[in-house]
Amino acid sequence: MHAHRPVMLDEALTGLGVSARPQGLYVDGTFGRGGHSGAILDALRGGSLHAFDQDPEAEASARVHFAARPGFHFHARNFSALAEVAASEGFAGKVDGILLDLGVSSPQLDDAERGFSFSHDGPLDMRMNPRAGLSAADWLARAKEEEIADVLFVYGEERNSRRIAKKLVEARAETPITRTAQLASLIASVPGPRSHKINPATRSFQAVRIYINGELEVLQQVLQASLAVLAPGGRLAVISFHSLEDRIVKQFIRDHAGPRLARDKYAHLKEAPAASSAPLRELERVFPSTAECARNPRARSAVLRLAERTEVPA
Repeated sequence: MHAHRPVMLDEALTGLGVSARPQGLYVDGTFGRGGHSGAILDALRGGSLHAFDQDPEAEASARVHFAARPGFHFHARNFSALAEVAASEGFAGKVDGILLDLGVSSPQLDDAERGFSFSHDGPLDMRMNPRAGLSAADWLARAKEEEIADVLFVYGEERNSRRIAKKLVEARAETPITRTAQLASLIASVPGPRSHKINPATRSFQAVRIYINGELEVLQQVLQASLAVLAPGGRLAVISFHSLEDRIVKQFIRDHAGPRLARDKYAHLKEAPAASSAPLRELERVFPSTAECARNPRARSAVLRLAERTEVPA
């Protein structure tokens, strides 16, 4: 059923501590095609799982493959609705683990019709929920040159952003930019600094996708919601695939966590730190194994950050 094994599956389950609390209540904020959800459900013994995904295809997959599984609840919403759903369903402050696997799922990337990938030609869409908001083509047709340049620079860390934006605005005056291959070749035709390790379109496609879906804003919303939703001792596990997301997650955990325990060989000689008044405790950062990176190149950029909810009110 699951053609794609999710990145860092074992590490995420270990980090969430599902096997220690199989009767617990868990949240998978990014259902996708249910790889993580299925593994969590397999480990539960009387527990429950609330899965979120705004993608209609993810919802259809959940209905077909998961509807009959005990303890499974699906919410056809963006994970930014976590606090609202937790309040209405009565599980605020009771969650033992929240898992967020950020970015685009493999099925979304592999389906040319969704317009996420420059590897397959398709309509330039890029919306996680194709029924809502502007498509990438619609946005590129009307955005000002300066706005396009800013999006490419801020969300894609694209050094060539101004030249690319100028080229796109010139090109769209002649022909609308409506296909992924068309956009990728326009970007590739722009001279300027670039990495030889990645396709010239990589950063721009990432930037437009993040902007179109408001990904960094909704990430900040769900992280904030986690403080109210997690039970004391509940775990937050976030898998990021690029530095912008990871920076937000790291900053959020640091902003809400007490000082980290000393990790040096003299730690046992030092006074124990006073009980922290912070709502989170920062746990380790985990990277994928060499074997997984060899098996799945997408895993190479992944990082898993873990934090634990303390007793302190948010």
